[in-house]
Amino acid sequence: MTDSRSHLTAINAAWAAYGDPRSLVRVDEVSANVSTNRVYRLHLDDGFTVIGKVSSYGSYFLFYEDHDRLSRCAELLDGTRFQGMLADIWRKDGRLFTWYDQHMWAVFYDDVPRKDALPRILSHEQVRNLGREIAEFHVACTDLAPRIPAGSKTIKSDAIHLLDLLESPFAPRNFGLPPESIGVLWKHTHRFLERLIEVGYDEWPKIPVLIDWNLGNFSVATAADGSFRLFSRWDYDWFRIEPRLLDFYFLSRVSSKTGDRTRFTYGPHTLVEPTFLEFLRAYRDVFPMADDEVMFLPEVYRFFILNYVVREGARFFRADLCTQFRADAVRTYLPHLDRLDASPLRTTGPR
Repeated sequence: MTDSRSHLTAINAAWAAYGDPRSLVRVDEVSANVSTNRVYRLHLDDGFTVIGKVSSYGSYFLFYEDHDRLSRCAELLDGTRFQGMLADIWRKDGRLFTWYDQHMWAVFYDDVPRKDALPRILSHEQVRNLGREIAEFHVACTDLAPRIPAGSKTIKSDAIHLLDLLESPFAPRNFGLPPESIGVLWKHTHRFLERLIEVGYDEWPKIPVLIDWNLGNFSVATAADGSFRLFSRWDYDWFRIEPRLLDFYFLSRVSSKTGDRTRFTYGPHTLVEPTFLEFLRAYRDVFPMADDEVMFLPEVYRFFILNYVVREGARFFRADLCTQFRADAVRTYLPHLDRLDASPLRTTGPR
């Protein structure tokens, strides 16, 4: 993994390449210290602040593509009630600005204003409120989606890639897992791809989704009566153009009876907790969803584990967390999914 000094050198090089006449007074790291990305708040000599992110995992070209789509999404939300919710990404000479030296890459965002944080454990009314707000946001994203190009990668292409990796004779070494664990992962990846065919994934509408919703990356504006509206969102590491369902696993964690936790563990049980079922009812009252879609939510969880924990884990998570999560994926996460009774999800339809 690239050390922090290299990331800081990169952010300074990126600022110099951008060519802004203002000078840097101070650079504070504000990373979550979970991923390999580094995030900084740059303090300029006129008192202005800007956010810079440096990355070295994955592909620069996919990084650029994601940020191009994000920038378009932020612009297209202008004129809606979600104007200003997503940070504008800085441009230069009419194009999205990124710094790239073939080893690392960086981008600058506006430092979005932040208002209130929701409590770690939400009340039932707050859960319903959040369900309505996310539904409204998804409606806005559905309206603008036709004006945003599709992405180069999809959950289907990612799963096919993982299946190929798991079929390699070097898979145990590459993933740091014994052969029997590789077999478990292959079975789940194969089943996921079968489910995509069964549900007609190719025909489902694709919208901008942010996936990693947690209480540390969005804020709300609270009214005098205690109700709230989504106000701002930051941290876009897992942005995609995909079915809206991909947002729901992390929202189930925010809605859970144990709340949004700082100790990372990824179980599927939050998908069927009564509080998340209330979230879904409130969501579906605003933005209807067919039962076939709702019953796909366990597959959203399966994809998260297979793609972000297993396939991308070494590139995204810190090395110690990657090792832990991959072992947990085989030992606990996926076996728990096999035993999950998802039938309560059907109870969230129109009353």
